[in-house]
Amino acid sequence: MTLGSHDYTHRQPGTVWTVEWTDALCWRRLICAMLLVLSEQHKGHLSFLSSVDPEVVAEFGRIALDFLRRGTSPKIYEAAARKLGASVEQVQRAVEGLMFLVLESCRHTLSETDFLDSILVLGFSQELNNNLLQLYLQQSAQVRPLLAQLTPTLPNYHSLEWRLDVNMSSRTLRQQLCPVMTLCLLLNKGGAGGGAGGSERRLLQARPATLLHLLSALEGALDTLKSSHTRRILRNIK
Repeated sequence: MTLGSHDYTHRQPGTVWTVEWTDALCWRRLICAMLLVLSEQHKGHLSFLSSVDPEVVAEFGRIALDFLRRGTSPKIYEAAARKLGASVEQVQRAVEGLMFLVLESCRHTLSETDFLDSILVLGFSQELNNNLLQLYLQQSAQVRPLLAQLTPTLPNYHSLEWRLDVNMSSRTLRQQLCPVMTLCLLLNKGGAGGGAGGSERRLLQARPATLLHLLSALEGALDTLKSSHTRRILRNIK
């Protein structure tokens, strides 16, 4: 089966699809594509949106954004359920499902095309898909700062002190050589600049063989990062 400049071949036995890309731009789009995988439960929660008006979908989006900012409010769900003639559970699940959809889309920074492709599995009408897209575009600028606030701040490296201890004998074994490296790792808890978060110390112990293995693994990772194959993938992703 041939579609444009793309050659799709289905071979038997089994289900094996081979794709021949004659356009470099198509290959780049394939690498950069990011689609959400929605669970069956999530699809079921979002299915309620197809039975309400577009204005209600927009209102659900506003409620979902308020939920992220201020937390849940059962009274809002009860009022919306009475107005729509639905159960409170249906409304709450629809709002939470919509909130999760927007959150995940913002977290992965989906493009308009990727967002529409992700919600195709819901089987919504074109009008509802466009309404959800507009909702995502309108709320993404407000949701992304909230995601940044919810992201935990990881400690940052400040300094490292080390000491080599060698156990040369004991009561049971006089002639032995057991070197152990003691590391004192100082971390900044308030971000890269230290800030007001203070600092914390972590004491670690490791044998020289373990440290050499760790060093070898890190050097291998750096060599892989510098390879032409990795640079080509990173260039296409950007």
